[in-house]
Amino acid sequence: MGDDELADIRRQRMMQLQQQQMAEQEQVQRQQAMQAQIQNVLMQAMEPEARERLNTIRLAKPEFAASIEQQIVALAQSGRLRQKITDAQLKQLLTQIVPQKKEFNIRRVG
Repeated sequence: MGDDELADIRRQRMMQLQQQQMAEQEQVQRQQAMQAQIQNVLMQAMEPEARERLNTIRLAKPEFAASIEQQIVALAQSGRLRQKITDAQLKQLLTQIVPQKKEFNIRRVG
């Protein structure tokens, strides 16, 4: 291989890396824009106490909080929310979604 061939290969590889990096940056920007849009909808659809509770849930269970957010956004976008979600309503929603824990009582005989 000559120096010219190596230079061409390097240039092509650099272009590929730059294109890949630009695509990744665009994807990150789209995700950030979508997250900002979700947060905006949540600000309009929820009272501060309910948003605070949801943020606390996000710290413990991020995937669960994301699914709750998606449900609230869907409700808001479909027009089924007539008023802001209160903390009590969010609690009620959470109890409906979270499966009830089963209790086991172990008794010793003897």
